[in-house]
Amino acid sequence: MQKLKIRDLTLRDGQQSQFATRMSQAQVDRVLPYYAKAGFYACEVWGGAVPDSIMRYLGENPWDRLEKIKAAVGDSTKLTSLSRGRNLFGYAPYPDEVIEGFTKETLKSGLGIVRIFDALNDINNMTSTIRYVKKYGGITDCAVCFTVDPRFTFGDKIKAFFKRKKLPENIFNVDYFVRKAVELEKEGAGIITIKDMAGLIHPKMTGELIRGLKNSVKVPIDLHTHDTPGYGLASVLMAIVNGVDIVDTVISNFAGGPAAPAFELVQIFCDKLGIETDVDLKQVSAINKELLVIRKELEQFDTTKLIPREFDISDYKLDADIDALFDRSITAAKSGNADELLVHTQAITKYFNFPDPNEQVKNAEIPGGMYTNMVAQLKQLKLDHLMDRALKLVPKCRLDSGCPPLVTPTSQIVGTQAVNLALDEQNGKPEYSTLTNQFVNLVMGQYGKTPFPVDPGFREEICGSPEEIPYDTSSYKKQPNPVLKEFGHVKLAKNYKEELLIELFPNVAVGFLKKKREAEWIAANPVVVPRVIKPKVLTEEDIQNLYKDGWY
Repeated sequence: MQKLKIRDLTLRDGQQSQFATRMSQAQVDRVLPYYAKAGFYACEVWGGAVPDSIMRYLGENPWDRLEKIKAAVGDSTKLTSLSRGRNLFGYAPYPDEVIEGFTKETLKSGLGIVRIFDALNDINNMTSTIRYVKKYGGITDCAVCFTVDPRFTFGDKIKAFFKRKKLPENIFNVDYFVRKAVELEKEGAGIITIKDMAGLIHPKMTGELIRGLKNSVKVPIDLHTHDTPGYGLASVLMAIVNGVDIVDTVISNFAGGPAAPAFELVQIFCDKLGIETDVDLKQVSAINKELLVIRKELEQFDTTKLIPREFDISDYKLDADIDALFDRSITAAKSGNADELLVHTQAITKYFNFPDPNEQVKNAEIPGGMYTNMVAQLKQLKLDHLMDRALKLVPKCRLDSGCPPLVTPTSQIVGTQAVNLALDEQNGKPEYSTLTNQFVNLVMGQYGKTPFPVDPGFREEICGSPEEIPYDTSSYKKQPNPVLKEFGHVKLAKNYKEELLIELFPNVAVGFLKKKREAEWIAANPVVVPRVIKPKVLTEEDIQNLYKDGWY
């Protein structure tokens, strides 16, 4: 029987996409007994926004989060995390000693798989993490970030023609992604993931790409996508019928929309295709029931406010018309009819009450998070009317900065700069009058090699030199670990793991650790409150007795 491995994203990507990463340790603990028996190949539980958010908003220790999950699930499932290559969690690259130390500690604390990616798909930025994950016994899951070519208007093409400027064509095709995968396999990848955080991979492209990868590399292939523009479920099914080894899903009550497709829908397809996932469906059903309770507890952070249809994957019978939609989807996927497949899968997700496709994100061809960041930036300035113009300027910003894939952090960098271009235009200023340091660094080459060369003239205009200047980690300065005199002369970070928190999240970890040291100081040095003895009010009888006893 054909097998398909499932990586569950519920406790990291799922809650990050849907509820701003506000799931507390107590809420995570409630589902862990079921996860210990569920039999998922892997569960993504760490990385992304988790370490920063739980310190910032919940006052919890990221290392505790990882270690408590590992203690609860043991070796029943592999725990996975994200690593942004040389950048780890920040914007600036880190030296090898930081990357090695962090990688070693994460694997020691319970990780089994590390998903390594780079925002520019620059493999040089990934090699050190690959080396250290292998050195300390982890599985290297090397991701190629999926993106699409910038979409230029007719006006853009005319301007480029008169300026004798070449516009990129067909950069991000199947050959591009396959070449990257082949290079990563040579570097030591144990898994190759197509990481489509924006949900932009069309099912037609998915089928072609999975076939190309299966013909070119020997390691397992994983598809990671989201359902924001409405392609997610169709692309996962297309990947399955074309031989993908692993797919990423989220359990129903945290799935769909900005998150990955629902596991339950993928399982129905597998049931019909005779594919074994080795997942205990009763445990999934129990997890899903608890997730509904947790979702209601997190209501203030719920991005869609849309509860999926109640459904028990361990004991289900579909209505005839819905059952037929699953069958038609499979037929369309096997025949390669992507358009028909999308019609059927979108009808399925609508029936199960998952969010409709986000047409604005779909048309703009940018990640949902990038879109909402741009909207928030313009709302804050009370310039919402510039949003359409800013979106039209995204392709220009991408081209000028070397056509980076739109994934963290390049999506934020390009999105913010597109907003700045729109503001410069409105204020009658020359373009690129307003620049962010991150955009300058991207153009300079500080983040690595871009997929398309940056024009040297543009680089000189923005950075002062036409030459690419890579980031030099020899100038890196370690974050200070001060002594806290007010709390008994202890150091802010008491161990190496806490030092790593300061190194990677200085803006939030310093405050978090100060509160921790303060709490420890108070616990060890309780304030002694003097006993207050209230004076007795003497009665007339008391006074007479005092006279008798010779006190007066």
